[in-house]
Amino acid sequence: MAKTAKKKAAKAKPARKPNAAFMKPVTPSAALAEVVGSKPIPRTEVTKKLWAYIKKNSLQDPKNKRMIKADAALKPVFGGKATVNMFEMTKLVSKHLK
Repeated sequence: MAKTAKKKAAKAKPARKPNAAFMKPVTPSAALAEVVGSKPIPRTEVTKKLWAYIKKNSLQDPKNKRMIKADAALKPVFGGKATVNMFEMTKLVSKHLK
């Protein structure tokens, strides 16, 4: 017996457009510029560079990966806190973007 393949009507989905608010270049503060650079870059790139910096310098708590340890460059960004969770980090970083 031959199997018959049922074909579904394929609907053409429009390509997903990136949110303009996330793609608008923002200027990092002097404290944040030490980590991500001083040029205006989109918010998404700020997050990527911040995580790259955290991973490169092994600043994640090995037991609880959601906790980020602050080094000398990140302490001013984190409001002087020694450790923050990753959700609190995004809130603190947004204060350093114009």
